[in-house]
Amino acid sequence: MNPTVLCVIMGGGRGTRLFPLTKLRCKPAVPLAGKFRLVDIPISNCLNSGINKIFVLTQFNTASLHRHIQSSYKFDPFGGGFVNILSAEQTEKGEAWYQGTADAVRQNLSHFDARRNDLFLIVSGDQLYRMDLQAVIQQHVKTGSDVTIAAKALPLTALEGLGLMKVDDDLAIREFVEKPKDPKIIRSLAISDALKGRIEGLSPSEDYALANMGIYVFNRQALYDALEGDSTDFGKEVIPALLGKVKMSSYIFTGYWEDIGTVRSFFEANLQLTDPVPSFDFFDSSRPIYTHARYLPASRMHGCEVDRAIVAEGATLNGCKLKRVVVGVRSRIDESTVLENVVMMGSDFFESNERRAENLVKGRPHIGIGKRCHIKNAIIDKNACIGDDVVLDPAGKPDLFQEGPVYVRDGVLIVQKGGVVPNGTRI
Repeated sequence: MNPTVLCVIMGGGRGTRLFPLTKLRCKPAVPLAGKFRLVDIPISNCLNSGINKIFVLTQFNTASLHRHIQSSYKFDPFGGGFVNILSAEQTEKGEAWYQGTADAVRQNLSHFDARRNDLFLIVSGDQLYRMDLQAVIQQHVKTGSDVTIAAKALPLTALEGLGLMKVDDDLAIREFVEKPKDPKIIRSLAISDALKGRIEGLSPSEDYALANMGIYVFNRQALYDALEGDSTDFGKEVIPALLGKVKMSSYIFTGYWEDIGTVRSFFEANLQLTDPVPSFDFFDSSRPIYTHARYLPASRMHGCEVDRAIVAEGATLNGCKLKRVVVGVRSRIDESTVLENVVMMGSDFFESNERRAENLVKGRPHIGIGKRCHIKNAIIDKNACIGDDVVLDPAGKPDLFQEGPVYVRDGVLIVQKGGVVPNGTRI
């Protein structure tokens, strides 16, 4: 029987590095690029690669993610595909929540219904990339590997917080170290000159190492055997423990890949989409990124000055000035407001006339950004209400700063989801 590829998307982490964007939602549900969600990236990569049996493992603040997946990914009965959500659950075998990536998969083995020769594709839910996952599967089968790990060659200066591997010239994994900090260890894991010459786009004068992308292919039996113990995490425990016991290979990916698990990386990845030629192109019609079809009207812009921006549907922009800005669905920006380096996530709904009248009575700003505001280097989360004459800029503010619904993380100012910033506020 031909093997079936079962994809497991890891979406159960707290996403603490993305707080406060993950204060009211789980990490895969965080909005991206004006109209998408982070989870749309791995799901779309699977569907574009002909993989349509997908499980999403979730645990924290899952309501918005569940709504998004259920409304976005519906399959006809003839294709046999699905996107199933598996939340942490109490069973007769245990009541514990997921303790890590490996434990999350272990707790759901009974739900996968995998056959003897099926393959498991395990991917992260917080990365921005476009990959033909069938190429990884094909190399895995061709090399007769038990485990294949997708890797990205990165300069030794850009490896903080990533697992690293040392491979032979035939791509067999010889060493694996999870998030090393010692410069000597990092340098010892640098790829050979022979291998570097075979990888497209690397500078001959710079040293590189292979970083774990968090994308794994397991033979069914190799996965089940690896999860028999009590290991909780793939990178920290499972993969190092398999060295020398099973055949592990690396698949080297040469395209664009960005780990957007921190506020700063998330912010920069979004703003980079406004460049004339972005590294990640949402306009690639051959491998589209799918999301919820909202059937919103086209956006309206009156008297605006715009320098590099992407504007999602349903937005209303009146007499504002935008420079390097992402404008999300149903956003509202009023007259004489200036935004620079801003990711605005928009709104979940259009405000009714009754709600706007009620806001006036209560002195509460409408959803969106009011008049004569100046906002710089900021993320405005969904449904935020920012009044008139507001100034927001993280310059000079310490990390972990908080004032009401306004935070500063990684040098980026964030107005939390549903946050209210009154008229005249200056931060």
